[in-house]
Amino acid sequence: MTDEERLAQLGYKQELHRKLSGFSNFAVSFSIISILAGAITSYGIAMTAGGPLAITLGWLFVGVMVILVALAMAEICSVYPTAGALYWWASALAKRNRAAWAWFVGWFNFLGEVAVTAAIDFGAAITTSAFLSLTFDMKVTTGRTFLIFLVIIVAHGLLNTFGVNLVRMLSDVSAWWHLVGVAVIVGVLAIVPDQHKPISEVFFEVKNATGFTFAGASVYAVLIGLLMAQYTYTGYDASAHVAEETHDAAKAAPRGIVMSVVVSVIAGFLLLVAITWSIQDYEAERKTDLGLPPAQIFIDAAGKNTGTFLLFICVVAQFFCGMASVTANSRMAYAFSRDGALPGSRIWRQVNPRTGTPTNSIWLCVTCSSLLVLPSLWNNAAYLAATSIAVIGLYIAYVTPVFLRRRSPDFRPGPWNLGKWSAPVGWAAIVWVGIICVLFVLPTASPVTASTFNYTIVAVAVVLGGAWVWWMVSARKWFTGPRQNVPESQEKQATTSSE
Repeated sequence: MTDEERLAQLGYKQELHRKLSGFSNFAVSFSIISILAGAITSYGIAMTAGGPLAITLGWLFVGVMVILVALAMAEICSVYPTAGALYWWASALAKRNRAAWAWFVGWFNFLGEVAVTAAIDFGAAITTSAFLSLTFDMKVTTGRTFLIFLVIIVAHGLLNTFGVNLVRMLSDVSAWWHLVGVAVIVGVLAIVPDQHKPISEVFFEVKNATGFTFAGASVYAVLIGLLMAQYTYTGYDASAHVAEETHDAAKAAPRGIVMSVVVSVIAGFLLLVAITWSIQDYEAERKTDLGLPPAQIFIDAAGKNTGTFLLFICVVAQFFCGMASVTANSRMAYAFSRDGALPGSRIWRQVNPRTGTPTNSIWLCVTCSSLLVLPSLWNNAAYLAATSIAVIGLYIAYVTPVFLRRRSPDFRPGPWNLGKWSAPVGWAAIVWVGIICVLFVLPTASPVTASTFNYTIVAVAVVLGGAWVWWMVSARKWFTGPRQNVPESQEKQATTSSE
């Protein structure tokens, strides 16, 4: 069965241009995970909460749990390779109230996608500010960082507007840039520094600068510090969102989901060990005026010129990462609008006939992400909150279809499946997501003030509450879940040809 026939079976005609290879599909997710973005920009979170133990062994532990989530998602993606992805899966797998499941999963997915785009590009702005400070002596200020963020996210909107061919080429380049870049950084930090941190401290030292002093505060700090790894391991649902643009999607998309995580776990571990091994002055580097601890570690360990070059590698990688995130975000918004779920859906579901891209959805996502970052101008914890919102929003959307699949005895596995391992992998993934949804809404600093308050719970509650009110007042009367747009005769033809 061709990709177009499989898509017709799911009820959709081919509108987006199908030009992505299996490697390009992997590259989009790998670029959004971006160990040179998430792990670098959120490194300070774990330096403050947990220290080296949370950074290195915490990365591996969270990585194993995320692989389980990715495996469970990939099995479902193989059966339903559509841009709607998570909310579409929820509708297909639910026994009852299919429209409601699709509605709420879709809104969590949309929230998570917007938040992860915001966090990636704001993190890129932080890194770029540090780079400009080192190269042009620019003073790092909150206002300048926000301005740089706006420039970056608008550039990502423009690049995505030009068409999927450009996105494909840049995503492929991005994957290689990340792999080669990590190798260069690890090599330099292993060879150049005159002294290294003891290996035992790299893996087992615990730091707690959160302000919490109660009994067990160090353990609490390590758990909070796992946010660094969990946040970095987000966005691999992109392989599913671009499935309608991928050749052999039933195999290539699930493979892209899993391999993007596996490669990130391995390469990220090497990167984080190298950076932590190269720490020269822990507290000075944690509190650096550059606003980015790894930047100061690069400078102190390898000298200003070499350190600035290593930071430049991260700046480029993070630009690629944000571009890929806007790609995935816009496809999700396009698919959700195609089914009438977003306000103004008639506008956001339009596809540019020349470029084959959902141009209006691209700029919707750029605007929403910019609004989410706006509190950074007066709240120092805005970046931390954006990462938490991304994690919770996305992972609830990731695991809900997995939960529904476990309760669906009629599920028929696709060409890519887990066989007898499906049940244990699926339930382990569900339990882990339950844990992190509690963990990352907890206070991250003491004392809790307006500037340190973790507003994750507020943002999640506003979106969930808004979606619930809209559902009860209006949407339940007209939202029926995924709407088919393929002619019935074409759908029957696709079904017949697959038998």
